[in-house]
This record gives sequence, structure tokens and C-alpha cells, in this order.
Amino acid sequence: MDGLIASGLVFERGAGVSRGGRRPIVLQINPEAGRVVGVDIGATHLVVVVADLRGRVLTEMEIAADIARGTEVTLREVGAQVEAALQRAGCKLGEVEGIGVGVPGPVITARGVVSSPPIMPGWDGFPIRQRLEDLWRKPVTLDNDADLGALGEWTFGAGRGEKSLVYIKIGTGIGCGILLDGQIYHGVLGTAGEIGHVTISEDGPPCTCGNYGCLEAMAGGRAIAQRAQLAIKAGQRTLLANHPDHEVTARDVAEAANAGDAVSQQLLSDAGRHIGSALASLINLLNPGLVLIGGGVAESGSFLLDPIREAVKQRSLRASLQATRIEVAALGRRATPLGAVSLAITETLRRHIAGVDRIRARA
Repeated sequence: MDGLIASGLVFERGAGVSRGGRRPIVLQINPEAGRVVGVDIGATHLVVVVADLRGRVLTEMEIAADIARGTEVTLREVGAQVEAALQRAGCKLGEVEGIGVGVPGPVITARGVVSSPPIMPGWDGFPIRQRLEDLWRKPVTLDNDADLGALGEWTFGAGRGEKSLVYIKIGTGIGCGILLDGQIYHGVLGTAGEIGHVTISEDGPPCTCGNYGCLEAMAGGRAIAQRAQLAIKAGQRTLLANHPDHEVTARDVAEAANAGDAVSQQLLSDAGRHIGSALASLINLLNPGLVLIGGGVAESGSFLLDPIREAVKQRSLRASLQATRIEVAALGRRATPLGAVSLAITETLRRHIAGVDRIRARA
């Protein structure tokens, strides 16, 4: 570790406890040795976090965005927001050691691209990581937003201390991050966890992936909003009818539910039952210790969470259910960008250690 100490990335904290023989030297990351950036490119939002090398947030920015506007427009917005966030944090791009980026689609991590992303039209196979590395001249890591949400909660939030957890992100779509034995499970290519495209009803509505009756098409934020609009057109008595031109979002449904609107409460309850049914199968398969419900739609609270828990209780094996807690994620909308921060820190350390090893090999 002498090379890391010489670089200023870590420093000696003192002697540790001996387990026989010499007392070990405890090393600690120097938080001021650089900065990292976490970026969450959502379907309808963009979040940028600047942090030090221990993950302490220095600044955070969020704007509304539309990923369907395409690669060029979206990545220009990403570049502008990262630059603005660095300025607000009082640091320069030259101080940045690494940048983590999350996107709402299946990511082939080895290539830094998304593969047939249902809610990212025009992004299939686009070299996201390479384009951003060319823009910033900095190492970029690209991962799925739900995977990063799981990592964020495990590192900084409700999942600390857990060996295995599942993070369900309910936003415009529905994603799933799986952490097993302290490692994100990506699958062979990096596209594991697409619970949003588990079939709930063979006769269900069409999904953006091309199939019918997927969980996302039945219970995602976009589906909730569409069902709300149908309820308004059918003349049901609901607070949602007061919205101009009946342009309703899932967040509007959650707010109306909290205000006592029965139609909105039923919409969230139906979505929760569908999510719980899919989640029960996942719990039976993986037997995780903790399931965290996150994403923007999860902010609707018990109107969604209680039906999820009830459906899981009805459909899970008793042995699996007894070992699993289902809770609301602690970090809210920050889970994915903070997971991107954690990933950037990990990759920074890995890169520096690999550099030291190469120097030693040549010596």
C-alpha cells in the first residue's frame, strides 16, 4: 500500500488490534484526495451528486428531463449539469477521480451500452460510457439505475450490514437491483433484475418491451397514470379530474391518495398487489434478508406498501417470507446517484491499486 500512501489517496490511521504478531497498520481513505460524481439519468429526471472519496455529499442538483428526447440532447444536459454541480461544489473537473452513471435500462456493463431498453427509445447499443469518457476525459462506470439503488442503500442507507438484499425501484418503469453476499448480481451480460418484464397477465395491456401484461405495464408509474386518466374519462369521482387537460402523473395519484381520494388509493392498491405477486416469486427464488421498495412511486407510502406486503404474504413460501423484511428504502430518490458515487469510489481505489501492482511488476 506504500504507493497508495505516496499518492495521498490513503493515509495511516494508526495501529490496529493484534491477533498474534505485530499490530497491523490501519489505513483510511483520504477524503480530500479527489472528488467523485454520481449521475442518475432517469426517464423523467436527471440527478447529479458531487462527493468526496468517503461519499460525503458536497452538492446535489436535480432537474426534470425526458430521456425519450434521445442520446444527444440528454447527454448534453448531463454534461451541463455535471459542470454546474462541480462549480457549485467549488471544485474543478481535474479534481474528479471517477464518475458513476445510472440509466433506466438493461446495461451490458463490459461494453458500457444498454441493450433493447424499453423506456429509452433510440439508445439501444449507443456507446454511452465511451461518449461520456470522451467528453470528460475521466473514467466512467455505467450501470442500471436499480442496481445502483441497491448499492446506494447497502452502502449508505437501509441496507447497511445486510449480506443480501433486493431493491425494487418503482418509477416510470419498474427495475430490480439484486445484491448477494455483498456483490451486485449482474448476470452473464449485466442485464439481470428486469422484474418489470415478468408477465403478470397474459391478457394484460401492451408493454414498451413488445410483450403483453408485464409488471411494468400493469403497475409502473406510467401505467398508474394511464389508469388514472381512464378513470377520469369514465366519469369516476376523483380529485384527479381537477388537473388541467387531465394530464396526470403517478406523483399526482400519490398526492391525491394522501388527500383521501378513493380512486387514487385503489389505483395504488392494485399496483401494489401486482408488484407483490412478482416479488413473492423473487423471494422464493433468492431468499433475501431484506427487500427495499424505492423510486418515486414508492413515496406514496402505505397505500402501495401494504398491498405489496399482503400479496407477498399470500404468495410466498412461509420459510422464505419469515427470513425477509420488506421496508421502504431510506435514501429515496438519492439511492441511485449515491450508488453511482459508491461505484465510482470503488473503481477509483481498484484503478489505483492496479496501477501500484503494475509498477511493482515492472520493478
